[in-house]
Amino acid sequence: MNDAGISKSSLGKPIEIDIPEALRDFEADLSVDSHPPQQLGRLGRHWRWFFGGLAIALLLGWANYQLPSSELSTSSLFVPAKSGLAATSNWRMLPGDLLLGHVAYQEAPTNSLSAVVADGSIKLRQPAAQSFLAMGQAAKANKISLVPVSGFRSIADQTYLFFTLKAKQGLTATERAAVSAPPGHSEHHTGYAIDIADGSRPTTDLEITFETTPAFLWLQANAARFGFELSFPKNNVQGVSYEPWHWRFVGDQGSLETFYKGQRIQPKLPGNP
Repeated sequence: MNDAGISKSSLGKPIEIDIPEALRDFEADLSVDSHPPQQLGRLGRHWRWFFGGLAIALLLGWANYQLPSSELSTSSLFVPAKSGLAATSNWRMLPGDLLLGHVAYQEAPTNSLSAVVADGSIKLRQPAAQSFLAMGQAAKANKISLVPVSGFRSIADQTYLFFTLKAKQGLTATERAAVSAPPGHSEHHTGYAIDIADGSRPTTDLEITFETTPAFLWLQANAARFGFELSFPKNNVQGVSYEPWHWRFVGDQGSLETFYKGQRIQPKLPGNP
């Protein structure tokens, strides 16, 4: 055995220590009395690394403990809706920034609007307006009269409608919300939504019976070709009353993102009631 495996007793006699060579340097570092200061420095570095790591671990643990519970809310469960599926029974609305079942929307800039009637009283965003006029011409060729009833509506207009007109009808807030969105939460604010009537059946304007008109049947078969879809079908996930007259434009990137990007809607999967 070489010198690395020999130490001395207190009497000065050599004592053999049966330590494998690979472990001798490590064991030697623990023998403080028998090593020079540079080896003690190496031992000190080991302890500094140990205590430094311990301090970091404690700090991270404290930060995690202090994390507000709101950071872990269901707001992280944003799942984009898919066109045509959001209103079926296979989808459900997750908790989110809704008011009485309605999604918040920004008001369209006035310079983005274009008239869809001769007197300019009903307007839509320019892409939606162009598409609606083209759709009206196509319907007319089939002897169908699509009459626009209401297009862009400002937040001020919606405030009057929701808090004044609906209050006069004696409706509670939840009852109003079933038939009209609260201010700031109407699709009409976007400039992409339009209420449509049948020119041959004026008694069905803004009524459920509109679904029996030639105009509604034509829209069901053809509106998608012009980028329009029914906003509130029967049994829609928002719980809004069925409105066969209320259609929205989703025919370009801006309109599609307005209505579908970030919606808190996810499919009902097995085990996910």
